[in-house]
Amino acid sequence: MKKPHANETPGLDRKKDELLHYGREMIALGLTTGSGGNLSILLREEDRILISPSGVAYAAMTRDDVVTCDRQGRVIRGTRRPSSELGFHLALYDHRPDIGAVVHTHSVFATTLACMHREIPAVHYLVGFAGHKVPLAPYATFGTPALANAIIDTIGQSNAVLMANHGLVAVGPDLAAAFNVAEEIELVARIYYQTLVAGEPQILSTQQMDEVLEKFKGYGRPMEK
Repeated sequence: MKKPHANETPGLDRKKDELLHYGREMIALGLTTGSGGNLSILLREEDRILISPSGVAYAAMTRDDVVTCDRQGRVIRGTRRPSSELGFHLALYDHRPDIGAVVHTHSVFATTLACMHREIPAVHYLVGFAGHKVPLAPYATFGTPALANAIIDTIGQSNAVLMANHGLVAVGPDLAAAFNVAEEIELVARIYYQTLVAGEPQILSTQQMDEVLEKFKGYGRPMEK
């Protein structure tokens, strides 16, 4: 294992390794290709973020490629340019204090629906990983303040949002949770697309989804003694 750089800590290196791991998982699970999409982690105590670099394939990415920025987007450490979507990552962290990580994918079925300008309704209860549904943000050019504003105006309290003609953004308290949202919502997107092809999807009611979200509160937690 590489030794930490000056002014870095083993904890920071672990966070970088986590970002590298989930970047490669995005490729392995078909949630993006090449260097597409991006990931970031909020370092709350340091008031910094780690973000994937622009234009570097995940398979070749190293700790040295991961960029550290302050909350205004200035590069603090790293020789690469941060992702072109740094703006909406920063906007999400400013918008919702519960967000600790952001994952942006070009997953095929979610992106297909985004290109159809369709949000993802409660066609399957697993949409609950995002909320009652996955809303759709209007199209804006990638890497622009307009796109960041569109995402913030649309996401509400959801853990995922589609960007028209672009892809998916998932958020969570940490990177593992945000990645899990991205993975589960791609499954729901595929199911929804297939039901649209096969016939008329039957959508769960608000009450039914309220019950799902209530049960989700205990999902993954240990049993009480």
